[in-house]
Amino acid sequence: MVSTRSIAVFCGSRVGNRPQFAAAAQELGRGLAEAGNRLVYGGGQIGLMGQLADAALAAGGNVLGVIPQFLTAFEVAHTDLPDLVITDSMHSRKRHMFEQADAFVMLPGAVGTFDETIEVITWKQLKLHDKPIFIANIAGSADAFLALLDDAIANQFMAEATRDLFQVVDNIPELLRLIEAIPAQPVAESDRI
Repeated sequence: MVSTRSIAVFCGSRVGNRPQFAAAAQELGRGLAEAGNRLVYGGGQIGLMGQLADAALAAGGNVLGVIPQFLTAFEVAHTDLPDLVITDSMHSRKRHMFEQADAFVMLPGAVGTFDETIEVITWKQLKLHDKPIFIANIAGSADAFLALLDDAIANQFMAEATRDLFQVVDNIPELLRLIEAIPAQPVAESDRI
């Protein structure tokens, strides 16, 4: 038996306008692979998703991509993944990623990234899971997202305790240290991908 963690990463299908964004995705992908963790992500070959997956694969990592069928028609699916699950909808994609993950990370992204992150925070608030959630605030990329949550707290739509459902980290080395503190799940050698 070996131990591993499966980390779901939500991130953009574009690279953004700062080099720190792509650098962070590459550093996270490489770091997860070097630590023996499995990357679970949205299955794309473009944007930060592609940067993340390519770095993990280049470092010999175990990568699971999960993408809905309709997105494969746009030729955005990563064709070099050893394990690609094609789902029938965005909802089943998110559910499958949730089921495969021991923890969640939000890298820079847009509405899809926000949607996925808000959903796992909501499910945690509803006590449907107790998995760690990390928001990587790379170069201030999550400031507006966090301000939105703080505004909901200030307007008494959300309890202050909601902020305890996730951790905000400013850099990838710190994030990787926190991931390594998550208990690893034993996996039979024959079950490894």
